[in-house]
Amino acid sequence: MARSNVKQQVDNYLPMLSVQQQELVLALIKSFLNVDNSNKRITKARYNKELNQAETSIKRGKGISHEQAVKALGKW
Repeated sequence: MARSNVKQQVDNYLPMLSVQQQELVLALIKSFLNVDNSNKRITKARYNKELNQAETSIKRGKGISHEQAVKALGKW
């Protein structure tokens, strides 16, 4: 779709939205502009190290069961 066509459609549809809906659209647009590029991929070595640390933690009894995790998430 051509840029001018997109702008025209946005200009046509935006007034049809409630103020609250317009604020949500604006927040969405702003979120697109504030993309966080700090989330870089980790190396395979770091990934494996973190997996080993997690497995060691679980073996030491520091993990939680699936049921406990679901229960905890239900409180959010």
